[in-house]
Amino acid sequence: MSTLHKKASLLSALALGLGMSTLASAADQPTLDVVTDPSFVPFEMMDTDSGQMVGFDIDIINEVADRAGFDINLNTMDFNGIIPAIQTGNVDIAIAGITITNERSEIVDFSDPYYDSGLRIMVAANDDSISNIDDLAGKTIGTKIGSTSYDFLTENLGDEATITPYPGSSDMYMALLGGSVDAVFYDAPNVGYFSKTRGEGRAKVVGPLYEGQQYGIALVKGSEWVEPVNEALAAMREDGTYDDIHEKWFGSAE
Repeated sequence: MSTLHKKASLLSALALGLGMSTLASAADQPTLDVVTDPSFVPFEMMDTDSGQMVGFDIDIINEVADRAGFDINLNTMDFNGIIPAIQTGNVDIAIAGITITNERSEIVDFSDPYYDSGLRIMVAANDDSISNIDDLAGKTIGTKIGSTSYDFLTENLGDEATITPYPGSSDMYMALLGGSVDAVFYDAPNVGYFSKTRGEGRAKVVGPLYEGQQYGIALVKGSEWVEPVNEALAAMREDGTYDDIHEKWFGSAE
């Protein structure tokens, strides 16, 4: 065999070896069960054309997974089942606009905050009788089961209002547009997005931002992935990837 052929064979073998090594590395990468809520637009929602979940949270967790070194098996469930699923270890990770609270932190681990939020009121576009939380006394208010907005309403209004919890955000929005409830009280980015899209001209957001909140990625208590997830989030902020994802769904990050 000529020297040229020997060199070519050596390079081919080296390339083949590197390729097999890369494939083996990818095969060794763990797959984590990730769950989200399919109705928290625009954080997560089903794309009717592709049949795939899309949204701000989906882009975030996909990027985090790439950087932290794990693959994703993504499933959906109602929001009120998400924390129990993490607590029992039935799933590894959850991302669904989950507010970090002391109570939740006792049973799951959270990543560093990745989104600042709060709670807002939304009413029918022609309703000028409600402008703040005090105006909700005596009203029927739609909110979401298992959410911090439900907790806030029960703590601050108690028996002064009729608080109606819904399993999905689309249910309470349709209830508002249909006149079944007087107002919706829920996470600011979600009500804001609805009022500018499907609810445009029919619903409006009123009043200030209540109870400033931060969203975190939830993991099983003691998970080895907390630190890699945090490192991935920090790197995404550092190199501008986070800002790109934020701008895609909400506009420029402040």
